[in-house]
Amino acid sequence: MNNLLLENFTKRWQAILADFKTEIASLRANRVTPALVDDVQVESYGSRLTLKELASISVVLPNILLIDPWDKSMITAIEKAIGATQLGISPSNDGRLIRLVFPPLTEEKRQTLAKVLKQKAEQTKIRFRQERDGVRKEIQDAFEKKEIYEDGKYSLNEKLQKQVEEFNAATEELVAAREKEIMTV
Repeated sequence: MNNLLLENFTKRWQAILADFKTEIASLRANRVTPALVDDVQVESYGSRLTLKELASISVVLPNILLIDPWDKSMITAIEKAIGATQLGISPSNDGRLIRLVFPPLTEEKRQTLAKVLKQKAEQTKIRFRQERDGVRKEIQDAFEKKEIYEDGKYSLNEKLQKQVEEFNAATEELVAAREKEIMTV
């Protein structure tokens, strides 16, 4: 039970970290990436699909994304969905492809993106702390039910703390790297 508890916790916090990586990939840095528009929801075929399910997305130049829909009849729906996002750009449609030209980031926009990055990091840490507190409660409950002894409780809490430090280090490393990308001119 003891090791299983920590193994499950490890899987959960690694999933939280993976979600965080995906989330911060959508923040624009100096170079555009397909992750900026991958998850844009497009109304198609009576349901909502993500853009990456409907088209190939490629980087043509450091500031231009090219979207090539597999079904050319979906081009107006894709263009409409992109226009509705908070990207602040207008898609250019030539009938076959959609071009997204991103203007250079201003210093003010860079600072705003860095703030958003830190907010997302804090939200991730909150999710993590909720998971950690749940595990601590399970350890305490097991101790109170006499399923583990004082030494076992101490050992589990020590292992849990090591995982907390590992998570915090990984999160801070991701934030620092992404912030550097955002702030680089």
